[in-house]
Amino acid sequence: MLGAEDVLDPPPRRVLVAGTTGVGKTTTAGRIARALGIPHTEIDSLFHGPDWEPRPTFEADVDAYSAEPAWVTEWQYSQVRAMLAARADTLVWLDLPVPVAFWRLLRRTVRRRVRRIELWNGNVEPPLWTFFTNRDHIIRWGMRTRRKMQQMVPAVERTAPHLRIVRLRSRADVDAWVDRLPRPSE
Repeated sequence: MLGAEDVLDPPPRRVLVAGTTGVGKTTTAGRIARALGIPHTEIDSLFHGPDWEPRPTFEADVDAYSAEPAWVTEWQYSQVRAMLAARADTLVWLDLPVPVAFWRLLRRTVRRRVRRIELWNGNVEPPLWTFFTNRDHIIRWGMRTRRKMQQMVPAVERTAPHLRIVRLRSRADVDAWVDRLPRPSE
């Protein structure tokens, strides 16, 4: 497994960003895409239809964009993880400490709810009190799955040996790694 100071040669062209809920996968994926000058497709926008219903074209949409020569996306959703891992050349694992991830998730969820920020296809975060009534509330989901990547990433390292895995353990690691990516004009 590689770290923040390791140089990737050749530069990544098909990048997955992995991590538990709240670690900043989408933000980091966007930063990587801008740095490399390649498209970022937010996988949640393809999965969630109106009223949080899964979109029937999700798998076909993921198949289409991941067949392209260059892209960045988040490594989520069990039904497409294997396909994405087979097509990617790099997986960036945001392995931030659990308290950091939880605080980010809590802050993000409250901000989105209070401001009624539209996420995907008209969806907004549900009322905060649903934390107590909905087993799959995003904060409860984040708490329940906080260590999931610690099994999944080492497993994909064995099943997809072509994949370069970069493990970033702090915000400073993320910043250093993204800052070292070659820019399109380089």
